[in-house]
Amino acid sequence: MVQPTRSTAVEAIYATGSVEPTVMLPIAPRVAGTLASLEADEGSQVRKGQVLARLEDTDLSSTVDELSARARYAREQFERTEDLVQRGFVSSTELDRTRSDLDAADASLRRARTLRDFTALRAPADGVIIRRDGEIGQYLAAGQGLFYLSCCAPLRASVEVDEEDIVRVHVGQKVVLRTDALPGRTLDGEVSQVTPKGDPVARSYRVRIRLADPAALKVGMTVDANLIVAERANALLVPSAAVQGGHVWIVRDGRLHRQSVRTGVLGAERTEILEGLDTDAHVVLDPNEGLHEDHRVFERMAVTAPKNP
Repeated sequence: MVQPTRSTAVEAIYATGSVEPTVMLPIAPRVAGTLASLEADEGSQVRKGQVLARLEDTDLSSTVDELSARARYAREQFERTEDLVQRGFVSSTELDRTRSDLDAADASLRRARTLRDFTALRAPADGVIIRRDGEIGQYLAAGQGLFYLSCCAPLRASVEVDEEDIVRVHVGQKVVLRTDALPGRTLDGEVSQVTPKGDPVARSYRVRIRLADPAALKVGMTVDANLIVAERANALLVPSAAVQGGHVWIVRDGRLHRQSVRTGVLGAERTEILEGLDTDAHVVLDPNEGLHEDHRVFERMAVTAPKNP
């Protein structure tokens, strides 16, 4: 037996998911090549401009050396021609030609050096590497993501909500979360996004949750979320298992009686009673089909502790 208690009534939708970055930047090479070295890994804290990986640059370095030699020769030719023009031995037309040759050689050298610089992958911002999709010796196409960087924004939670419950979920809805990584602690949040298209196989919709205090969390941590549908303070509550089809069984003067009740907020653990009971009632905790009106019983009170979502 239990007696009704007064506390906060909570009805919630339960969902599970994980912590993810709000912003995730892909980092990809701007030129194709073979991965020569890795200088950061998953979990690495990096700074903007830091080298994360390098591609093989042997061919590009050879090209730079060759074009450097050509640019030096073009400059020598230009300077020699400039001297000859000043001494009146050649025309200014020849000087214009050598200047054009020098400009072209310098431009080719700059392009080659830029391509060689592109073989070093650098962090575009401060952050944490949360994924790496490549190994040394692997060939990478230009634009193929190698690292994924969490940066610039706080973490959030992403959970999957059953399609039968999604109509009761909306942006701004209060959420209470727990994670095994922080035993005994709850985290507050609110729904920030409900994806418009569900997963027809899993029959669920992805819901993203803005966290009030994400500092203690890390990317990838699993979370249990209770999305609050209804909440009422100072409600009269009984264990949900005691309520059967709009009635409960109570014991009065040592005998069973079937008592009609009107329920309010329906929680997974406890249900609000709006009418039909008071705090003095002795309620059968887990009634079965064998109960009958006016049967004599021996009472044994159960100890129940209030539970939050």
